[in-house]
Amino acid sequence: MAVDQTVETRPTLFALRALGLGDLLTAVPALRALAGRYPRHRLVLAAPGELRELLPLAAAVDELLPTAGLRPPAWRGPPPSVAVNLHGRGPQSIDALAALRPGRILSFTHPERPDLDGPEWWPDEHEVVRWCRLLRWYDIPADPDDLGLRTPRAANPVPGAVVVHPGAAYLARRWPADRYGAVIRRLVARGERVVVTGTAAERELAGRAAETGGLSDRHVLAGHTTLGQVAALVAGARLVVSSDTGVAHLATAYGRPSVTLFGPMSPQAWGPPPGRPEHTALWAGRTGDPRADRPDPGLLEITVTDVTDAALHALTLAPGRARPYRTRRAAG
Repeated sequence: MAVDQTVETRPTLFALRALGLGDLLTAVPALRALAGRYPRHRLVLAAPGELRELLPLAAAVDELLPTAGLRPPAWRGPPPSVAVNLHGRGPQSIDALAALRPGRILSFTHPERPDLDGPEWWPDEHEVVRWCRLLRWYDIPADPDDLGLRTPRAANPVPGAVVVHPGAAYLARRWPADRYGAVIRRLVARGERVVVTGTAAERELAGRAAETGGLSDRHVLAGHTTLGQVAALVAGARLVVSSDTGVAHLATAYGRPSVTLFGPMSPQAWGPPPGRPEHTALWAGRTGDPRADRPDPGLLEITVTDVTDAALHALTLAPGRARPYRTRRAAG
């Protein structure tokens, strides 16, 4: 995917989204819209390097520039023709792009950068809709429903599995491992083949969930899969059960049945789009600090019965008979 900047002759379209997997997937419709609007440009995405394996599946980005955080990206090519702020509202993200001396910056407006003209930031807007609205303000058509990904090239390590993903970037979004284990035990008793996924740093967490659920260590894939293999696993899964994290967005991208546990963020901001009956969002109905160092109280209101019932329902839906999507609030 890397392009030799010394011989590249196309103008550069530069997008900043130096965040995680879920953030990338919510920006896929916007990235595709940019690629469609600027077909003769090379689209360079500034994002974490570990996401590189997933970018061909989005069918929009030409090159990844490994970037984390809001420091100016290490861009050594000529100034981009257009730089797009898909990271936030600024001013830090705007300044990071301005340091590249682009011909034009597309961004939400910010009072500290009155020289830039753009739409206002709406704090409660769904993350997918937000970036599409930004581009539409600049007369760039963008479809927030364009979330699908290409079929992964990586082999699926466990076709037809129920994928349970107990991890999340922050403790505020981590439902307790023993509760995941109780759900796993019910699914295994039903005859489902369950695997537990996560990063290498989440292997202990995944192991605790698996052990509580009566699974052996061979069912724990955390730390043993590439991002491409995780995408393949989700693309061929019978069901995905997880917190509000990147794996849930992969389930949306591949249209696989999912049960996603929300708290402290609302599914109205980060959940699957309406009209997709294969996805169930569980939420206690209140928000909190998404970066807190303990599980969100609202998340803890979601019970094992809530999750198990939703999972079993998803597994027994007959094709074409699924109920219309609605955000389900957990009991309590």
